[in-house]
Amino acid sequence: MPQGYRHSERRVRVGKGREAFDRAADAVMSWQIHRGAGLTVLASEERAEPDEVAVVRLTVGPLHVDGANRVVAVVDEPDRRGFAYGTLQGHPERGEQAFLVDIDDSDVVTFTVRSFTRRASLLALAGGPLNSRIQDRITERYLMALLEAAHQARS
Repeated sequence: MPQGYRHSERRVRVGKGREAFDRAADAVMSWQIHRGAGLTVLASEERAEPDEVAVVRLTVGPLHVDGANRVVAVVDEPDRRGFAYGTLQGHPERGEQAFLVDIDDSDVVTFTVRSFTRRASLLALAGGPLNSRIQDRITERYLMALLEAAHQARS
């Protein structure tokens, strides 16, 4: 992780088995976790694809903040799936965020959100420590959205 950035990593156990892995990976790749976290995703594709630009919108009451991101990596391995995106010009933050689903040798499925960010706009600079709390809250919502998506798929 690069120096000069705020580093964050959160992980949650999703379930067990290949079916849980496939459901979780689908929720990540289809932007479902972003939407489930209360964000709007404006993307040209229904699934995260390399070099795709997606605008992620946070709305609070009548206000909204848009952040444009480019998918910089897609992982499609037998035991790991997900993607990472990097912020583009005009995003309130500068950095990258990865969303990864793993299944280990014991068939335990985990979801990890990893990021490095720093403030890049006047809005973000003015927000001070509040920005870190907002980022942490959105990350928590990603984790909860994935668990909710995995639970709904089982019902």
